Amino acid sequence: MRSLIGSRRTAPGHRDPAPSRWAYRMQRLWLTPLFRKLLRVGLPAFAVVMTVGWYLAEDGNVQALVDGASEMRREIENRPEFQVNLLGIEGASQPVADAIRTRLSLNLPISSFDLDLAEMRTTIEGISAVASADLRIQSGGYLAVTVDERLPALIWQTRDGAALLDDEGVFVAWLSERVLEAPLPLVAGEGADHVVGEALDLFVAAAPLGERLRGLVRMGERRWDVVLRDDRRILLPEVGAMAALDRIIMLDELQELLSRDVTRIDLRNPERLSVQLTPVALEEFRRLRTLSMQGEEQNG
Repeated sequence: MRSLIGSRRTAPGHRDPAPSRWAYRMQRLWLTPLFRKLLRVGLPAFAVVMTVGWYLAEDGNVQALVDGASEMRREIENRPEFQVNLLGIEGASQPVADAIRTRLSLNLPISSFDLDLAEMRTTIEGISAVASADLRIQSGGYLAVTVDERLPALIWQTRDGAALLDDEGVFVAWLSERVLEAPLPLVAGEGADHVVGEALDLFVAAAPLGERLRGLVRMGERRWDVVLRDDRRILLPEVGAMAALDRIIMLDELQELLSRDVTRIDLRNPERLSVQLTPVALEEFRRLRTLSMQGEEQNG
């Protein structure tokens, strides 16, 4: 039986259905997920890398790729839909709008890819009169700039000239650079820009003085003097300036104090009101006092 079986396996012309040793190993290897992934992904990727590496080994090929990419980018950036043709500024007065255009110095039309909106916003907000700015590129090639402009609240007279300040004491512009639509309150003195809010409150309280009011002067960076048109002054205290001013206005309404011949009303001492007479009134006061003393002597 064994000899018969052996003869059948080795009989001439008979093909053994069992796989060979190498075929068997390849079939087992093919069943391995890692091997299949290596052949399907790794081998093609390796071939691509080798091909690209061989191509990039030539300097001319690298430069050709760079030039091609640059040309493609220029063609995309210069397409009409990416061009900015118009600059619009909203929320700014004409002087500020002109300053913005000068600072940006855009050569329109320009590709939107060449615009750094963050840097442009920083440039615009570097203008003193601009509190904040927002930039957006809208359809149709329109660059919209929306500005929150600082509005002048008063005039601060300094050694360098008259400056316009907003209600927070921030410099807006020089008075010589603007045309005011209406008169603004006037302040002077070192440190006046640090207490603009207090100054504006005093101007509101001094409204009954009308056109007699000239302005406020900051004295020693501690307190205010109210200056009237005829150079008379009301010296306010360091603390309680508003109450002191209200007191003077009330006395003026009741006794016409500010219509008398006084050059200075001193309220720095809350417990005592002091007045300084004009030279003419002082001379008249001295004359009357002399006459009064002479009369007393004669009667005595």
